[in-house]
Amino acid sequence: MATGDQGRPEIVVGLVATPPDYPAHVVGRLTAELADLLAERVDADVRWIVREGWGEVAPRRGGGVEALLDDLARRRVDARWDVAVCLTDLPLQTERVPLVAQTSARRRVAMVSLPALGLRQLQTVRTAVPDLVGRLLTDAREEQVPQAGGAPAQTVGRVAAIHRVVGEADAGELGYVASRLIGRVRLVTGMVRANRPGRALLGLSKLLVGAFGTAAFALTTNTIWQMGDALGGPRLTAIMLLGLTALVAWLIIAHDLWEKPDRDTPAELARLFNLGTILTLTLATAVSYLVLFAGTILAAALLIDTSVLEQSLERPVDLSDYLMLAWIISSLATVGGAIGSGLEDEDTVRAAAYGYHPEPGGRRDEKDA
Repeated sequence: MATGDQGRPEIVVGLVATPPDYPAHVVGRLTAELADLLAERVDADVRWIVREGWGEVAPRRGGGVEALLDDLARRRVDARWDVAVCLTDLPLQTERVPLVAQTSARRRVAMVSLPALGLRQLQTVRTAVPDLVGRLLTDAREEQVPQAGGAPAQTVGRVAAIHRVVGEADAGELGYVASRLIGRVRLVTGMVRANRPGRALLGLSKLLVGAFGTAAFALTTNTIWQMGDALGGPRLTAIMLLGLTALVAWLIIAHDLWEKPDRDTPAELARLFNLGTILTLTLATAVSYLVLFAGTILAAALLIDTSVLEQSLERPVDLSDYLMLAWIISSLATVGGAIGSGLEDEDTVRAAAYGYHPEPGGRRDEKDA
């Protein structure tokens, strides 16, 4: 800790995003306001300096949280930060329950697992990170910031994702864990949030174009009109679910998105990665299906005159007939969209895989600036 020009103590806090993908966006937004939050929540007499940096693009998986903390500690020493906090999108566990955060007073570092925070990740790190920094300064203090931060139990009360604290309180090695059931649900939803399904949706643009082409061709075939009239709701639902399932499976197989356990990736972590990938692709393809469905209804209304449809079905028609027609055509067109997905850029589709992180571009790490 240094002393500033005005005699105020200065404490440098490093924020590290690993991998520098989604966590980097959270770190970037948190950096702009963390100094004010620390002054408000920890000590207003300290001049807080916040530094932003990147961690490994492919962080070590096999070592779990200890490997992350060791890497972060070396980064803290090299950068001459007083304390450091790592934000990661790795889903970590301890005692077979999700690990939300971990502090190590000996190394003067802390870690936050963004997926364990659920959907409201940025709002939660605004609360959790100042508490963790205060905890570190309290546990590792050398008369620096007297009683900085509250007791660990106060953090539990302020952060809904944290259920209890485990570890050696006297040694400053504390783990903040979630509940077994709700914590797992929050972890899975947080993984989907961290995987940015919106990016996956934009990445499947050629798939949607291919599906629209298939739907446009099917609209001109009166056999499809009669099939839509003959099939009931349960069978159309089954066709829709089979089409979406086939599309997700095709994307995973064709673009090798399935994570396999190996020396660096434990089986449990690989299962979580695959679950995150499946849910992200399912959400993206479901939204694509809704867009396709709406576009098909509009095209059917413009291209198929009511009298022509009545002549083919040999009965009066109404809006429900157009909806049924769009339903079966959209379901069949999703299979045609799978062909279009083979034309997607490989990196664009692979971005939907939870364990895949491309080399970052457009941003610079502080240490390289």
